[in-house]
Amino acid sequence: MTTSTAAAPLVTSRFTVDVPVVLAPMAGITNRAFRRLCRESGAGLYVSEMITSRALVERNDETMDMITFAADEQPRSVQLYGVDPDVVARAVAMVVREDLADHIDLNMGCPVPKVTRKGGGSALPWKADLFSAIVNAAVQSAQRTASEVGVVAPPVTVKMRKGIDDDHLTYLRAGRAAAEAGVTWVALHGRTAAQMYGGTADWSAIARLVEELEPLGVPVLGNGDIWTAADAVRMTNETGCAGVVVGRGCLGRPWLFGELDAAFRGLPAPALPQSQDVTAVMRRHAELLCEMFGEDKGCRDFRKHVAWYLKGFVVGQPIRAALGLVSTLAELDELLGQIAPGQSFPVEVAEGPRGRTTPTRRVALPDGWLDSPYLAESERAEVAAAEINVSGG
Repeated sequence: MTTSTAAAPLVTSRFTVDVPVVLAPMAGITNRAFRRLCRESGAGLYVSEMITSRALVERNDETMDMITFAADEQPRSVQLYGVDPDVVARAVAMVVREDLADHIDLNMGCPVPKVTRKGGGSALPWKADLFSAIVNAAVQSAQRTASEVGVVAPPVTVKMRKGIDDDHLTYLRAGRAAAEAGVTWVALHGRTAAQMYGGTADWSAIARLVEELEPLGVPVLGNGDIWTAADAVRMTNETGCAGVVVGRGCLGRPWLFGELDAAFRGLPAPALPQSQDVTAVMRRHAELLCEMFGEDKGCRDFRKHVAWYLKGFVVGQPIRAALGLVSTLAELDELLGQIAPGQSFPVEVAEGPRGRTTPTRRVALPDGWLDSPYLAESERAEVAAAEINVSGG
């Protein structure tokens, strides 16, 4: 199997991503601390947690912190979520005018019920007119505001899923609409909203979208079931996609970006970490979280990462349990010191699926949502509430 390949960079209006790898936004995960950890491992584009457009426009304190980047974080990439074209346009204008980011990604793929039941996230592309209005509003706002302030407009991209379910696929139509609106690329997760994070990602859909958008000159990035660098190379070879978006595969494995970096540059793969290397990364992650949140909150936030890091390693249950309750860095140091060094990386266990694996289920949608692919006047108020309900990102 091919494990490396020389890949073309992703070129945008403002910057070039030398290695065509993008960190997928993940709520509660891709904060400044985790992004730094990934950046220290390899090249790529590292996207913020999802930012709600309305909360940004209203300058919600939590949202303003989430959109703050480290001084050396370049390029700065933010993902916006919105359901109202006017609010999205205002949020984009704010990002450009105040120089808050260099790249704006639009979230059209979130499958979480609290979002879809109001018509947001992965439910939204079903409404063709609303989808087009939002993407056009974002692209035009970026270009108009950039012209007003005399800067280069940041690239606007879209991340989406195949559709709501197998009977309501939207990715080809939505992909064309996004390309015609002027987005820089379209990222496709090869699952429907109904699949959530279960089953197997459909890479053939990514290949089909590549064919659809090639005449329009808009590249496609593939997302779904990239657990190793070999998976990423295989996806690009099989689908023709211009790059990959990595989400759950890097949970507890930020060094995956170093492996991806080497694979896409056609270089030998770096050595897999042993147990002492993994515990060193864990300590670094906790330290960065404590710098960001303070020691108490930082350690509490770190707890959710422990099982991902230690998957497959021989670690006594008492140590695992204590790490799940860790509250200080000193306590963390003591516990990590009890994990036997020299353990080889457990490839068979640790390089498989991780994170959420929710099976297929019925998607929560507004009443009558699937009756028409166009937004009815009576649905507008309910859709507007989808943004308010996730205020703060």
